[in-house]
Amino acid sequence: IRYSVIALTMNRIAVAQIKSSTEKTFNLRLARELIKEATAKDAGMIAFPEFLMAFSPSSQSARELCELAETTTGPFTSALRESAKTAGMNVLATIYEKSTSPNRVYDTALWIDGDGNIAAVYRKLHLYDALGFKESEKFVAGNDLIPPVTTDLGKAGLMICYDLRFPELSRILALMGAAILVAPSGWVEGNMKVEHWQTMVCARAVENGCYLIAPDQVGNIYIGHSMVVDPFGRVITEMGEREGLEVVELDPAMVAEVREKLPLLKNRRADVYAKHASLINYN
Repeated sequence: IRYSVIALTMNRIAVAQIKSSTEKTFNLRLARELIKEATAKDAGMIAFPEFLMAFSPSSQSARELCELAETTTGPFTSALRESAKTAGMNVLATIYEKSTSPNRVYDTALWIDGDGNIAAVYRKLHLYDALGFKESEKFVAGNDLIPPVTTDLGKAGLMICYDLRFPELSRILALMGAAILVAPSGWVEGNMKVEHWQTMVCARAVENGCYLIAPDQVGNIYIGHSMVVDPFGRVITEMGEREGLEVVELDPAMVAEVREKLPLLKNRRADVYAKHASLINYN
């Protein structure tokens, strides 16, 4: 795996809030158009939400989803890599990735660098088996996090959607050096779900003193409200329920500044936590 470092415009991040179709070709065409738009707006990176490849309605069987899925070298990813290389832009995309588990796919995020190389592959760890949903009927969980990707803004850690509800993951990524967390999402609508989303996104940024970029699906069964939050918890953008692209500018110096003034990572009591490590496996 080759990590990329993009200079000059990487501090300008494009966040794509889209309503994915059930048609993979439509979504690929939309993604490539948005990459061009982000290029025209001088962004160095574009972050797409979860389920970029396609919306999977409840009526779609696990087998049908497996037929839609591809490998990380499949045509969907290859086309995005070509667009990333042409634009010289980092692209955070998501796919349904084929797995060896019968009738199950991975929910996978790909970091594609400005040379069109795949710099990181992250498979969603926490499947959304909650509040009436059961993602495990179609998906298989990943088995590990991945080290943060190196960029000129600092290291960037990857999570996906439901991962936001598990602070252990974002904290470990921060301890591994992440100054930015990127969480492509398809946050399902429901009672208090917008409030939960806004709270989780802000909390993960504040408690780790990092930027959090959270592009979300809108429409179908999803809430929208894509967000970018700074290390002190200030909301830089919140996209409501509109489809489209928002470009924000990040200040890499702010992470160090906030962590100096609010040293949450330094003030941890790891010596005490270690005494109770067995609770990690408590069910």
